[in-house]
Amino acid sequence: MENGNGNSLAINGAQWSLAGKTAAVTGGTKGIGYAIVEELCKFGATVHTCARKEADLHKCLREWEAKGFRVTGSTCDVSSPEDREKFMADASSVFGGKLDILVNNAGTGFVKPMALITPEEYKFMMSTNVDSTFHMSQLAYPLFKASGGGAVVNNSSLAGILGIDNLSIYGTTKAAVNQLTRNMACEWAKDNIRTNCVAPGSIRTPLLEPLMAIPEFVSKETYRIPLGRVGEAEEVAQLVAFLCLPASRYITGQVISIDGGKSVNGNL
Repeated sequence: MENGNGNSLAINGAQWSLAGKTAAVTGGTKGIGYAIVEELCKFGATVHTCARKEADLHKCLREWEAKGFRVTGSTCDVSSPEDREKFMADASSVFGGKLDILVNNAGTGFVKPMALITPEEYKFMMSTNVDSTFHMSQLAYPLFKASGGGAVVNNSSLAGILGIDNLSIYGTTKAAVNQLTRNMACEWAKDNIRTNCVAPGSIRTPLLEPLMAIPEFVSKETYRIPLGRVGEAEEVAQLVAFLCLPASRYITGQVISIDGGKSVNGNL
């Protein structure tokens, strides 16, 4: 390739490749997680993922095999410490005791007034969203060390940055993930481990899809979004993949909103 003066420009393709890299992705069989698995595979990575339901996992594994993607999987409920340990042990076995990428994608949430949330609901959301991110990262740490470094990407939410009605506990868990990201980035930098976080706004997923047929819902969701639409799962996945690439090697500790501009829109 040449620039405007006719001089050759060297392009280091390795900076834009994950060939030979290994990745563990939680909750990879639906929505954003599914898109993340595919995007990492397109860049050349080998992925180990998980789902709570065995049928969902095997269905996706067959689809990825047909596409030529290298993906293995485990059944795992990330709210369970024992399941988390098994998932990472499986990933370690598949990848020979090493790991290059961890995407803490799995999470849960529901819309409910704070005053009505039960102790059981609070505990389940905390264990699924916060405990799993913390524990999976702990379990991955020695595997990163064995690889000489790595990249962690946590999946947060715009609800962890902005106050949103009836998402008090969900937003609290995601705010905790945001802060954990910053602390991990500082603490693990000496080990050549980068940690970043994506914070999606409204994204078209299987859970949102039925509501997208309701004009009133679409109008409300897009009213404060400068780009005028909800996002696609693939767009979140592309940001996640970038944060795993060598091209992003000087980016760590960041919580990056991917929300069509909603979080910066001050127009009323």
